[in-house]
Amino acid sequence: MVPSILATLRTNGLRALGLAGLLSASFPLIAAAQDNVKIGFLLKTMQEARYQTDKSLFIARAESQGADVIFDSSGNDPLRQLQQVEEMLDLGVDVLVLQPVNTATAGALVDLAHDQGVKVVGYDSMLQDGPLDVMVMQDSWAVGQLQADAMVDWLNDTRGEVKGRVALIRGQPGDANAEALSSGVLKVVGEHPGLELVADRSHVEWSPDMARDTVENLLVEYDNDIDAFIANNSGLAFGVLAALSDEDLASADQVFVAGSDADLRNVQMVASDVQALEIWKQIKPLAYAAADVAVKIAHAPEADVSDLITNYSLIDNGYAEIPTIITPVFAVSKDTIDATVIEGGFYTIEQVYPD
Repeated sequence: MVPSILATLRTNGLRALGLAGLLSASFPLIAAAQDNVKIGFLLKTMQEARYQTDKSLFIARAESQGADVIFDSSGNDPLRQLQQVEEMLDLGVDVLVLQPVNTATAGALVDLAHDQGVKVVGYDSMLQDGPLDVMVMQDSWAVGQLQADAMVDWLNDTRGEVKGRVALIRGQPGDANAEALSSGVLKVVGEHPGLELVADRSHVEWSPDMARDTVENLLVEYDNDIDAFIANNSGLAFGVLAALSDEDLASADQVFVAGSDADLRNVQMVASDVQALEIWKQIKPLAYAAADVAVKIAHAPEADVSDLITNYSLIDNGYAEIPTIITPVFAVSKDTIDATVIEGGFYTIEQVYPD
């Protein structure tokens, strides 16, 4: 499924860093209505630190437009998420904003909502082979490309050539977002004959502890001789670094480690030369865009969603071409922290450099 999505993106000429001004062009704020609409916002987990930001920004944006928000998270449990969707529908939500736990089966959750006349906004992770009214997500395909390009530069700088052993540390098995995040890594590795992909491992529930176990075993198998670990998110990268630390290898000078989500502890490790790279997936454009489109749909439930939004692409998820709003991502290295997460207001100088 990922290749068809990538082909669509290439056809539409999307680039990770070319979407500035997306929000203001797509969603002018609408005035608060006298009768509040009710929006369900359901995240797959609160395990990663970033999701506190998703939650607070989404709720604040929707409430500023006169909406009531019912929020919940599923602890990476698909059965629990099913129950939560049913509960939100019973509470009479006008629109459901859903980040699926299981992207392969979540189409059934959309069917439940549609059976009650409720439209569904996909959030962050594109469900596969199922109906969806509109999707709001970050440019997940660009994440792996940015990570792997930085790895190539690092190998040139530290080894003098693009040669070495690479391990890809994925999230949930079969997750469409993990596939998209990994696609750029695999592409770059395939373009450089000197790179050896020694592991491509998935981890249930995006578990940092499982990632640590994976890396511990790989370090034993390869006698600590692995040059780079690329992880689908910050939590997995933290697990990688925990295993490397046990072998006194947790240093950006010795082993390249990249994560994605820009959790604070990971950004601090980038600043202190422990971790080489993070990817900053700006949460505000993502949360604001999802809140805006949800409110628009709630106020115009009979309208075609494509008539309510602009600056979108049609992405094939295996079931249909889904109107999709894609927000940009940025590489965060020690040299670019100030110009990205600090100047962008994601963290303060005091947070990134606590000492």
